[in-house]
Amino acid sequence: MGLFGKGVARVCGVAAGRTAADMAHRVSAVLRETPTIELRLDFLSSNRQRGRFLNWLRTSRSLKKSGVTLIATCRRRAGGGEFSGDAQAELYWLMQAREAGCGWCDIEIETVRELPEHYVRQFSMPPRIMLSVHDFGRTPQFPRALGSRRVVPAAGGRAGEFNAVKVAALARSIGDSVRLLEFGRRSKDTIAMPMGQIGLPGRVLALREGSPLVYAPVAESTAPGQVSLQQLIHLYRAHELTRRTRVFGIIGDPVGHSLSPLMHNTGFIARRVDAVYLPFLVSDLGDFLRAVPALGIRGFSVTLPHKQRIMRHLAECDPLAADIGAVNTVTVGRDGSLHGCNTDYLGVLRSLEKKMKLAGSRVLVFGAGGAARAAAFALSRSGAHVLICARRELAARQLARAAGGDTVPRRALRSERFDAILNATPIGMHPYGSISPLQAGELHCRIVMDLIYRPQQTRLLHLAASRGLATVSGVEMFLAQGYAQWEIFAGQRAPQAEMRRVVVGALRSETAGPLRISRGSR
Repeated sequence: MGLFGKGVARVCGVAAGRTAADMAHRVSAVLRETPTIELRLDFLSSNRQRGRFLNWLRTSRSLKKSGVTLIATCRRRAGGGEFSGDAQAELYWLMQAREAGCGWCDIEIETVRELPEHYVRQFSMPPRIMLSVHDFGRTPQFPRALGSRRVVPAAGGRAGEFNAVKVAALARSIGDSVRLLEFGRRSKDTIAMPMGQIGLPGRVLALREGSPLVYAPVAESTAPGQVSLQQLIHLYRAHELTRRTRVFGIIGDPVGHSLSPLMHNTGFIARRVDAVYLPFLVSDLGDFLRAVPALGIRGFSVTLPHKQRIMRHLAECDPLAADIGAVNTVTVGRDGSLHGCNTDYLGVLRSLEKKMKLAGSRVLVFGAGGAARAAAFALSRSGAHVLICARRELAARQLARAAGGDTVPRRALRSERFDAILNATPIGMHPYGSISPLQAGELHCRIVMDLIYRPQQTRLLHLAASRGLATVSGVEMFLAQGYAQWEIFAGQRAPQAEMRRVVVGALRSETAGPLRISRGSR
Protein backbone atom coordinates (compact mmCIF):
# COMPACT_ATOMS: atom_id res chain seq x y z
CA MET A 1 0.00 0.00 0.00
CA GLY A 2 1.44 3.37 -1.04
CA LEU A 3 1.25 6.73 0.66
CA PHE A 4 -2.24 7.40 -0.68
CA GLY A 5 -3.63 3.90 -1.08
CA LYS A 6 -3.94 1.97 -4.32
CA GLY A 7 -6.02 1.92 -7.47
CA VAL A 8 -8.08 4.99 -8.16
CA ALA A 9 -7.10 6.46 -4.77
CA ARG A 10 -3.77 7.36 -6.38
CA VAL A 11 -5.63 9.84 -8.59
CA CYS A 12 -6.11 13.11 -6.72
CA GLY A 13 -9.06 15.24 -7.75
CA VAL A 14 -8.40 18.96 -7.40
CA ALA A 15 -11.30 21.00 -5.99
CA ALA A 16 -10.86 24.73 -6.68
CA GLY A 17 -13.77 27.14 -6.34
CA ARG A 18 -14.29 30.83 -5.58
CA THR A 19 -17.05 30.37 -3.03
CA ALA A 20 -17.63 27.90 -0.20
CA ALA A 21 -20.72 26.53 -1.95
CA ASP A 22 -18.81 26.05 -5.20
CA MET A 23 -15.99 24.26 -3.37
CA ALA A 24 -18.46 21.99 -1.59
CA HIS A 25 -20.07 21.12 -4.92
CA ARG A 26 -16.69 20.28 -6.46
CA VAL A 27 -15.64 18.16 -3.49
CA SER A 28 -18.81 16.10 -3.92
CA ALA A 29 -18.05 15.75 -7.64
CA VAL A 30 -14.52 14.50 -6.90
CA LEU A 31 -15.82 11.93 -4.41
CA ARG A 32 -17.87 10.32 -7.18
CA GLU A 33 -14.57 9.47 -8.91
CA THR A 34 -11.84 9.13 -6.27
CA PRO A 35 -11.43 9.28 -2.46
CA THR A 36 -8.34 11.51 -2.70
CA ILE A 37 -8.97 15.26 -2.85
CA GLU A 38 -6.76 18.34 -2.91
CA LEU A 39 -8.59 21.34 -1.44
CA ARG A 40 -7.31 24.54 -3.04
CA LEU A 41 -8.12 26.96 -0.22
CA ASP A 42 -6.16 29.66 -2.03
CA PHE A 43 -8.73 29.73 -4.84
CA LEU A 44 -11.47 30.84 -2.44
CA SER A 45 -12.14 34.53 -2.94
CA SER A 46 -11.80 35.67 0.69
CA ASN A 47 -11.02 34.59 4.25
CA ARG A 48 -14.76 34.61 4.93
CA GLN A 49 -15.31 32.05 2.16
CA ARG A 50 -12.40 29.97 3.47
CA GLY A 51 -13.96 29.93 6.93
CA ARG A 52 -17.38 28.97 5.57
CA PHE A 53 -15.94 26.13 3.53
CA LEU A 54 -13.93 24.69 6.43
CA ASN A 55 -17.05 24.84 8.63
CA TRP A 56 -18.87 22.81 5.96
CA LEU A 57 -15.94 20.40 5.85
CA ARG A 58 -16.15 19.79 9.63
CA THR A 59 -19.77 18.70 9.42
CA SER A 60 -19.80 16.84 6.10
CA ARG A 61 -20.69 13.21 6.72
CA SER A 62 -19.48 11.99 3.33
CA LEU A 63 -15.95 13.10 4.21
CA LYS A 64 -15.88 11.14 7.47
CA LYS A 65 -15.78 7.83 5.63
CA SER A 66 -12.66 5.74 6.00
CA GLY A 67 -10.39 5.86 2.99
CA VAL A 68 -11.03 9.53 2.16
CA THR A 69 -7.79 11.54 1.98
CA LEU A 70 -7.97 15.34 2.20
CA ILE A 71 -4.95 17.44 1.19
CA ALA A 72 -5.24 21.10 2.18
CA THR A 73 -3.40 23.62 -0.01
CA CYS A 74 -3.33 27.39 0.45
CA ARG A 75 -0.63 28.22 -2.10
CA ARG A 76 0.70 31.75 -2.03
CA ARG A 77 1.22 33.81 -5.15
CA ALA A 78 4.98 33.50 -4.65
CA GLY A 79 4.58 29.75 -5.24
CA GLY A 80 2.22 30.08 -8.20
CA GLY A 81 -1.02 30.06 -6.21
CA GLU A 82 -3.87 32.51 -5.60
CA PHE A 83 -3.42 33.35 -1.89
CA SER A 84 -2.35 36.95 -1.30
CA GLY A 85 -1.47 36.54 2.38
CA ASP A 86 1.97 35.99 3.92
CA ALA A 87 3.55 32.75 5.16
CA GLN A 88 2.05 33.10 8.65
CA ALA A 89 -1.44 33.52 7.19
CA GLU A 90 -0.96 30.44 5.02
CA LEU A 91 0.08 28.36 8.03
CA TYR A 92 -2.95 29.63 9.95
CA TRP A 93 -5.36 28.32 7.31
CA LEU A 94 -3.54 24.99 7.15
CA MET A 95 -3.97 24.66 10.93
CA GLN A 96 -7.67 25.39 10.48
CA ALA A 97 -7.76 22.68 7.81
CA ARG A 98 -6.48 20.15 10.35
CA GLU A 99 -9.31 21.09 12.71
CA ALA A 100 -11.72 20.51 9.81
CA GLY A 101 -10.43 16.98 9.27
CA CYS A 102 -7.59 17.22 6.74
CA GLY A 103 -4.91 14.58 7.21
CA TRP A 104 -2.47 16.14 4.72
CA CYS A 105 -1.33 19.63 3.83
CA ASP A 106 0.83 20.97 1.01
CA ILE A 107 3.41 23.70 1.66
CA GLU A 108 5.31 25.26 -1.21
CA ILE A 109 9.07 25.57 -1.01
CA GLU A 110 8.86 29.37 -1.19
CA THR A 111 7.12 29.38 2.21
CA VAL A 112 9.47 26.82 3.73
CA ARG A 113 12.51 28.90 2.73
CA GLU A 114 11.20 31.74 4.87
CA LEU A 115 11.07 29.52 7.97
CA PRO A 116 13.85 28.17 10.19
CA GLU A 117 14.88 24.52 9.80
CA HIS A 118 12.19 22.13 11.13
CA TYR A 119 10.04 25.15 12.08
CA VAL A 120 7.10 23.80 10.07
CA ARG A 121 6.58 21.05 12.63
CA GLN A 122 6.09 23.64 15.38
CA PHE A 123 2.62 24.38 14.05
CA SER A 124 -0.46 22.26 14.69
CA MET A 125 -0.98 21.50 11.02
CA PRO A 126 -2.25 18.28 9.45
CA PRO A 127 -0.05 15.40 10.58
CA ARG A 128 1.29 14.64 7.11
CA ILE A 129 3.08 17.40 5.25
CA MET A 130 3.93 17.55 1.56
CA LEU A 131 6.62 19.89 0.24
CA SER A 132 5.71 21.16 -3.22
CA VAL A 133 8.09 22.64 -5.77
CA HIS A 134 6.62 24.32 -8.86
CA ASP A 135 8.47 25.80 -11.80
CA PHE A 136 6.12 27.24 -14.42
CA GLY A 137 8.91 28.27 -16.78
CA ARG A 138 11.11 25.19 -17.24
CA THR A 139 12.18 21.83 -15.84
CA PRO A 140 15.09 22.61 -13.49
CA GLN A 141 17.75 20.21 -12.28
CA PHE A 142 16.54 18.10 -9.37
CA PRO A 143 17.31 17.56 -6.52
CA ARG A 144 19.31 20.82 -6.66
CA ALA A 145 16.06 22.80 -6.75
CA LEU A 146 15.01 21.36 -3.38
CA GLY A 147 17.87 23.03 -1.51
CA SER A 148 19.32 21.56 1.70
CA ARG A 149 16.08 20.37 3.30
CA ARG A 150 15.81 16.76 4.41
CA VAL A 151 12.90 15.57 2.32
CA VAL A 152 13.07 11.77 2.32
CA PRO A 153 11.45 10.56 5.56
CA ALA A 154 11.82 7.20 7.20
CA ALA A 155 8.77 5.04 7.90
CA GLY A 156 6.04 7.07 9.56
CA GLY A 157 7.82 10.35 8.86
CA ARG A 158 9.96 10.19 12.04
CA ALA A 159 13.02 11.32 10.11
CA GLY A 160 12.98 14.05 7.57
CA GLU A 161 10.96 17.21 7.65
CA PHE A 162 8.29 16.12 5.14
CA ASN A 163 6.29 12.99 4.42
CA ALA A 164 6.26 13.51 0.64
CA VAL A 165 7.65 15.82 -2.00
CA LYS A 166 5.83 17.01 -5.11
CA VAL A 167 7.86 18.39 -8.00
CA ALA A 168 5.85 19.96 -10.82
CA ALA A 169 7.65 21.65 -13.69
CA LEU A 170 6.89 22.90 -17.16
CA ALA A 171 8.12 20.43 -19.77
CA ARG A 172 9.48 22.26 -22.79
CA SER A 173 10.42 18.97 -24.46
CA ILE A 174 9.49 15.30 -24.23
CA GLY A 175 12.98 14.82 -22.82
CA ASP A 176 12.08 17.13 -19.90
CA SER A 177 9.15 14.84 -19.03
CA VAL A 178 11.36 11.78 -19.16
CA ARG A 179 13.94 13.42 -16.89
CA LEU A 180 11.32 14.51 -14.35
CA LEU A 181 9.68 11.07 -14.26
CA GLU A 182 13.08 9.44 -13.79
CA PHE A 183 13.77 11.73 -10.83
CA GLY A 184 10.44 10.78 -9.26
CA ARG A 185 11.14 7.09 -9.77
CA ARG A 186 14.14 7.26 -7.41
CA SER A 187 11.94 7.70 -4.33
CA LYS A 188 8.57 6.19 -3.46
CA ASP A 189 7.74 9.44 -1.65
CA THR A 190 8.29 11.78 -4.63
CA ILE A 191 5.37 12.89 -6.81
CA ALA A 192 6.60 13.86 -10.28
CA MET A 193 4.31 16.07 -12.36
CA PRO A 194 5.29 17.33 -15.85
CA MET A 195 3.24 20.42 -16.75
CA GLY A 196 2.17 22.00 -20.02
CA GLN A 197 0.77 20.41 -23.16
CA ILE A 198 4.12 18.83 -23.98
CA GLY A 199 4.12 17.30 -20.51
CA LEU A 200 0.58 15.89 -20.77
CA PRO A 201 1.63 12.33 -21.76
CA GLY A 202 4.11 12.24 -18.88
CA ARG A 203 1.35 13.31 -16.52
CA VAL A 204 -0.86 10.42 -17.65
CA LEU A 205 2.06 7.97 -17.29
CA ALA A 206 3.21 9.30 -13.90
CA LEU A 207 1.59 6.54 -11.82
CA ARG A 208 2.90 3.90 -14.20
CA GLU A 209 6.38 5.36 -13.74
CA GLY A 210 6.20 5.13 -9.94
CA SER A 211 4.72 8.44 -8.77
CA PRO A 212 2.51 7.82 -5.71
CA LEU A 213 -0.05 10.37 -6.88
CA VAL A 214 -1.30 12.20 -9.98
CA TYR A 215 -3.47 15.31 -9.97
CA ALA A 216 -6.45 16.22 -12.13
CA PRO A 217 -8.99 19.06 -11.83
CA VAL A 218 -12.65 18.23 -11.45
CA ALA A 219 -13.54 21.36 -13.45
CA GLU A 220 -11.36 24.46 -13.79
CA SER A 221 -7.75 23.71 -14.69
CA THR A 222 -5.32 24.73 -11.95
CA ALA A 223 -2.07 24.03 -13.83
CA PRO A 224 -1.05 24.04 -17.51
CA GLY A 225 -1.49 20.79 -19.45
CA GLN A 226 -3.82 19.17 -16.95
CA VAL A 227 -6.17 16.37 -18.01
CA SER A 228 -9.63 16.48 -16.47
CA LEU A 229 -10.35 14.04 -13.65
CA GLN A 230 -12.96 12.23 -15.70
CA GLN A 231 -10.65 11.79 -18.69
CA LEU A 232 -7.71 10.68 -16.57
CA ILE A 233 -9.77 7.94 -14.92
CA HIS A 234 -12.20 6.83 -17.62
CA LEU A 235 -10.37 7.49 -20.90
CA TYR A 236 -6.67 7.17 -20.09
CA ARG A 237 -7.18 4.86 -17.07
CA ALA A 238 -4.02 6.27 -15.48
CA HIS A 239 -4.49 4.23 -12.28
CA GLU A 240 -4.61 0.95 -14.24
CA LEU A 241 -1.47 1.42 -16.34
CA THR A 242 1.54 -0.77 -15.56
CA ARG A 243 4.95 -1.39 -17.12
CA ARG A 244 3.23 -4.11 -19.19
CA THR A 245 0.79 -1.61 -20.69
CA ARG A 246 1.61 -0.87 -24.33
CA VAL A 247 1.96 2.85 -25.04
CA PHE A 248 0.82 4.35 -28.33
CA GLY A 249 0.14 7.92 -29.36
CA ILE A 250 -0.13 10.59 -31.99
CA ILE A 251 2.66 13.05 -32.79
CA GLY A 252 2.03 16.41 -34.40
CA ASP A 253 2.09 20.17 -34.02
CA PRO A 254 -0.62 21.13 -33.22
CA VAL A 255 -2.12 17.99 -31.68
CA GLY A 256 -4.50 19.23 -28.98
CA HIS A 257 -7.45 19.22 -31.40
CA SER A 258 -7.05 15.55 -32.28
CA LEU A 259 -9.81 13.08 -31.44
CA SER A 260 -7.45 10.15 -32.02
CA PRO A 261 -6.88 9.60 -28.26
CA LEU A 262 -10.64 9.38 -27.73
CA MET A 263 -11.10 6.99 -30.66
CA HIS A 264 -8.15 4.68 -29.97
CA ASN A 265 -8.59 4.50 -26.19
CA THR A 266 -12.27 3.73 -26.62
CA GLY A 267 -11.26 0.84 -28.85
CA PHE A 268 -8.78 -0.44 -26.25
CA ILE A 269 -11.44 -0.25 -23.52
CA ALA A 270 -14.06 -2.00 -25.66
CA ARG A 271 -11.70 -4.87 -26.54
CA ARG A 272 -10.06 -4.94 -23.07
CA VAL A 273 -6.61 -4.33 -24.57
CA ASP A 274 -3.92 -3.36 -22.05
CA ALA A 275 -2.79 -0.27 -23.95
CA VAL A 276 -3.06 3.51 -23.82
CA TYR A 277 -2.93 6.13 -26.58
CA LEU A 278 -1.56 9.61 -25.81
CA PRO A 279 -1.30 12.99 -27.59
CA PHE A 280 2.35 14.07 -28.05
CA LEU A 281 2.90 17.71 -29.00
CA VAL A 282 6.07 17.36 -31.09
CA SER A 283 7.90 20.20 -32.77
CA ASP A 284 11.32 18.54 -32.51
CA LEU A 285 11.02 15.06 -34.02
CA GLY A 286 14.43 14.02 -32.71
CA ASP A 287 13.43 14.91 -29.14
CA PHE A 288 10.41 12.61 -29.38
CA LEU A 289 12.29 9.73 -30.98
CA ARG A 290 14.94 9.82 -28.25
CA ALA A 291 12.16 9.41 -25.67
CA VAL A 292 10.55 6.39 -27.37
CA PRO A 293 12.61 3.75 -25.48
CA ALA A 294 12.30 5.48 -22.09
CA LEU A 295 8.49 5.74 -22.33
CA GLY A 296 8.08 2.27 -23.80
CA ILE A 297 6.26 3.53 -26.90
CA ARG A 298 5.22 0.67 -29.22
CA GLY A 299 3.72 2.68 -32.06
CA PHE A 300 2.39 6.08 -33.03
CA SER A 301 0.22 7.94 -35.50
CA VAL A 302 1.81 10.78 -37.44
CA THR A 303 0.12 14.01 -38.44
CA LEU A 304 1.23 17.47 -39.57
CA PRO A 305 4.03 18.40 -39.99
CA HIS A 306 5.86 15.05 -39.63
CA LYS A 307 4.31 12.71 -42.23
CA GLN A 308 7.21 13.14 -44.62
CA ARG A 309 9.94 14.02 -42.10
CA ILE A 310 9.51 10.72 -40.23
CA MET A 311 10.51 8.71 -43.30
CA ARG A 312 14.22 9.39 -42.92
CA HIS A 313 14.11 7.72 -39.48
CA LEU A 314 12.47 4.47 -40.62
CA ALA A 315 14.28 1.15 -40.77
CA GLU A 316 11.54 -0.20 -43.03
CA CYS A 317 8.73 1.40 -45.01
CA ASP A 318 5.73 -0.19 -46.69
CA PRO A 319 6.23 0.03 -50.51
CA LEU A 320 2.97 1.92 -51.01
CA ALA A 321 3.87 4.45 -48.30
CA ALA A 322 7.29 4.82 -49.90
CA ASP A 323 5.65 5.57 -53.25
CA ILE A 324 3.29 8.05 -51.60
CA GLY A 325 6.21 9.66 -49.84
CA ALA A 326 4.32 10.07 -46.56
CA VAL A 327 3.72 7.89 -43.50
CA ASN A 328 0.95 8.23 -40.94
CA THR A 329 1.48 5.02 -38.95
CA VAL A 330 4.68 3.81 -37.27
CA THR A 331 5.28 0.69 -35.21
CA VAL A 332 8.33 0.16 -33.01
CA GLY A 333 10.15 -3.16 -33.20
CA ARG A 334 11.54 -4.97 -30.16
CA ASP A 335 14.99 -3.71 -31.14
CA GLY A 336 13.71 -0.13 -31.28
CA SER A 337 13.61 0.04 -35.08
CA LEU A 338 10.79 2.00 -36.73
CA HIS A 339 8.49 0.59 -39.40
CA GLY A 340 6.14 2.87 -41.35
CA CYS A 341 3.00 2.54 -43.44
CA ASN A 342 0.09 4.71 -44.58
CA THR A 343 -3.58 4.20 -43.70
CA ASP A 344 -4.69 7.62 -45.00
CA TYR A 345 -4.75 5.88 -48.39
CA LEU A 346 -7.48 3.50 -47.19
CA GLY A 347 -9.39 6.33 -45.55
CA VAL A 348 -9.71 8.26 -48.81
CA LEU A 349 -10.75 5.21 -50.82
CA ARG A 350 -13.36 3.92 -48.38
CA SER A 351 -14.89 7.36 -47.97
CA LEU A 352 -15.23 8.28 -51.66
CA GLU A 353 -16.11 4.80 -52.99
CA LYS A 354 -19.43 5.03 -51.14
CA LYS A 355 -20.34 8.15 -53.13
CA MET A 356 -18.98 7.65 -56.63
CA LYS A 357 -17.27 5.38 -59.12
CA LEU A 358 -13.62 6.34 -59.05
CA ALA A 359 -12.44 4.64 -62.26
CA GLY A 360 -12.53 7.17 -65.10
CA SER A 361 -13.52 10.08 -62.84
CA ARG A 362 -11.81 13.47 -62.81
CA VAL A 363 -10.80 14.47 -59.29
CA LEU A 364 -9.09 17.65 -58.11
CA VAL A 365 -6.84 17.34 -55.04
CA PHE A 366 -6.29 20.74 -53.44
CA GLY A 367 -2.95 20.69 -51.59
CA ALA A 368 0.38 18.93 -51.97
CA GLY A 369 1.36 17.83 -48.43
CA GLY A 370 1.35 14.39 -46.83
CA ALA A 371 -2.45 13.96 -46.81
CA ALA A 372 -2.66 15.17 -50.42
CA ARG A 373 -0.05 12.62 -51.47
CA ALA A 374 -2.01 9.77 -49.91
CA ALA A 375 -5.22 10.98 -51.58
CA ALA A 376 -3.58 11.42 -55.00
CA PHE A 377 -2.06 7.92 -55.00
CA ALA A 378 -5.28 6.33 -53.74
CA LEU A 379 -7.33 7.97 -56.47
CA SER A 380 -4.80 7.35 -59.23
CA ARG A 381 -4.48 3.64 -58.40
CA SER A 382 -8.26 3.37 -58.49
CA GLY A 383 -8.32 4.60 -62.07
CA ALA A 384 -9.19 8.26 -61.50
CA HIS A 385 -7.58 11.11 -63.43
CA VAL A 386 -5.97 13.16 -60.65
CA LEU A 387 -5.33 16.89 -60.92
CA ILE A 388 -3.32 18.80 -58.34
CA CYS A 389 -3.74 22.44 -57.36
CA ALA A 390 -1.56 23.87 -54.60
CA ARG A 391 -0.09 27.14 -53.41
CA ARG A 392 3.41 25.66 -53.83
CA GLU A 393 3.57 25.13 -57.56
CA LEU A 394 6.77 23.07 -57.47
CA ALA A 395 5.31 20.68 -54.90
CA ALA A 396 2.15 20.40 -57.01
CA ARG A 397 4.14 19.48 -60.12
CA GLN A 398 6.20 16.93 -58.23
CA LEU A 399 3.12 15.28 -56.75
CA ALA A 400 1.29 15.23 -60.09
CA ARG A 401 4.28 13.61 -61.74
CA ALA A 402 4.63 10.97 -58.98
CA ALA A 403 0.92 10.10 -59.01
CA GLY A 404 0.60 10.13 -62.81
CA GLY A 405 -1.68 13.15 -62.86
CA ASP A 406 -1.62 16.79 -63.97
CA THR A 407 -1.57 20.20 -62.34
CA VAL A 408 -4.21 22.92 -62.51
CA PRO A 409 -3.50 26.59 -61.72
CA ARG A 410 -5.73 28.21 -59.11
CA ARG A 411 -7.13 30.72 -61.61
CA ALA A 412 -8.51 27.86 -63.74
CA LEU A 413 -10.78 26.58 -60.95
CA ARG A 414 -13.49 29.12 -61.90
CA SER A 415 -13.95 27.47 -65.28
CA GLU A 416 -12.68 23.86 -64.97
CA ARG A 417 -15.15 21.09 -64.09
CA PHE A 418 -14.48 17.96 -62.02
CA ASP A 419 -16.37 14.96 -60.75
CA ALA A 420 -15.06 15.63 -57.25
CA ILE A 421 -12.93 18.15 -55.40
CA LEU A 422 -10.96 17.05 -52.34
CA ASN A 423 -9.43 19.51 -49.86
CA ALA A 424 -6.19 18.11 -48.43
CA THR A 425 -4.97 21.31 -46.75
CA PRO A 426 -5.41 22.21 -43.04
CA ILE A 427 -7.24 25.45 -43.96
CA GLY A 428 -10.53 25.50 -42.07
CA MET A 429 -9.39 23.22 -39.25
CA HIS A 430 -10.56 23.86 -35.68
CA PRO A 431 -10.30 26.47 -34.22
CA TYR A 432 -10.34 28.32 -37.57
CA GLY A 433 -13.55 26.76 -38.79
CA SER A 434 -14.89 29.98 -40.34
CA ILE A 435 -12.28 29.88 -43.13
CA SER A 436 -12.63 28.00 -46.43
CA PRO A 437 -9.66 27.07 -48.66
CA LEU A 438 -11.83 27.49 -51.78
CA GLN A 439 -14.54 29.94 -52.77
CA ALA A 440 -18.06 28.98 -53.78
CA GLY A 441 -17.36 30.01 -57.40
CA GLU A 442 -14.51 27.49 -57.59
CA LEU A 443 -16.65 24.47 -56.75
CA HIS A 444 -17.58 23.17 -60.21
CA CYS A 445 -18.15 19.48 -59.42
CA ARG A 446 -20.66 16.94 -58.14
CA ILE A 447 -18.98 16.02 -54.85
CA VAL A 448 -16.83 17.97 -52.39
CA MET A 449 -14.79 16.13 -49.76
CA ASP A 450 -12.85 17.81 -46.96
CA LEU A 451 -10.17 15.76 -45.18
CA ILE A 452 -10.59 17.99 -42.12
CA TYR A 453 -12.84 16.29 -39.58
CA ARG A 454 -12.96 18.98 -36.91
CA PRO A 455 -15.32 20.72 -37.31
CA GLN A 456 -17.41 17.95 -38.81
CA GLN A 457 -19.06 20.38 -41.22
CA THR A 458 -16.36 22.78 -42.37
CA ARG A 459 -16.96 26.12 -44.05
CA LEU A 460 -16.01 24.49 -47.36
CA LEU A 461 -18.69 21.82 -46.95
CA HIS A 462 -21.27 24.46 -46.04
CA LEU A 463 -20.43 26.35 -49.25
CA ALA A 464 -20.73 23.14 -51.27
CA ALA A 465 -24.08 22.23 -49.70
CA SER A 466 -25.41 25.73 -50.41
CA ARG A 467 -24.71 25.06 -54.11
CA GLY A 468 -26.60 21.77 -53.97
CA LEU A 469 -23.45 19.62 -54.14
CA ALA A 470 -22.99 16.29 -52.37
CA THR A 471 -20.49 16.45 -49.52
CA VAL A 472 -18.21 13.98 -47.73
CA SER A 473 -16.99 14.94 -44.26
CA GLY A 474 -13.43 14.22 -43.23
CA VAL A 475 -14.91 12.24 -40.34
CA GLU A 476 -15.40 9.33 -42.73
CA MET A 477 -11.74 9.30 -43.73
CA PHE A 478 -10.62 9.86 -40.13
CA LEU A 479 -12.61 6.86 -38.94
CA ALA A 480 -11.60 4.59 -41.83
CA GLN A 481 -7.88 5.29 -41.46
CA GLY A 482 -8.23 5.05 -37.68
CA TYR A 483 -9.83 1.60 -37.79
CA ALA A 484 -6.96 0.33 -39.96
CA GLN A 485 -4.39 1.98 -37.71
CA TRP A 486 -5.95 0.58 -34.53
CA GLU A 487 -5.84 -2.93 -35.97
CA ILE A 488 -2.13 -2.53 -36.75
CA PHE A 489 -1.47 -1.44 -33.16
CA ALA A 490 -3.76 -3.90 -31.37
CA GLY A 491 -3.41 -6.90 -33.69
CA GLN A 492 -7.15 -7.61 -33.78
CA ARG A 493 -10.36 -6.38 -35.41
CA ALA A 494 -11.35 -2.84 -34.43
CA PRO A 495 -14.64 -2.24 -32.54
CA GLN A 496 -15.83 0.13 -35.24
CA ALA A 497 -19.29 0.85 -33.82
CA GLU A 498 -17.92 1.99 -30.46
CA MET A 499 -15.15 4.07 -32.04
CA ARG A 500 -17.56 5.78 -34.44
CA ARG A 501 -20.05 6.48 -31.65
CA VAL A 502 -17.61 8.41 -29.45
CA VAL A 503 -16.06 10.40 -32.30
CA VAL A 504 -19.37 11.45 -33.83
CA GLY A 505 -20.77 12.13 -30.36
CA ALA A 506 -17.82 14.33 -29.45
CA LEU A 507 -18.14 16.35 -32.65
CA ARG A 508 -21.87 16.84 -32.17
CA SER A 509 -21.47 17.95 -28.56
CA GLU A 510 -18.70 20.49 -29.16
CA THR A 511 -21.19 23.31 -29.54
CA ALA A 512 -23.20 22.09 -26.56
CA GLY A 513 -20.37 22.05 -24.00
CA PRO A 514 -17.21 20.23 -22.87
CA LEU A 515 -16.52 16.67 -23.91
CA ARG A 516 -17.68 14.03 -21.45
CA ILE A 517 -16.43 10.46 -21.26
CA SER A 518 -19.11 7.89 -20.68
CA ARG A 519 -18.52 5.33 -17.93
CA GLY A 520 -20.52 2.93 -20.08
CA SER A 521 -17.64 2.78 -22.55
CA ARG A 522 -15.72 0.78 -20.00
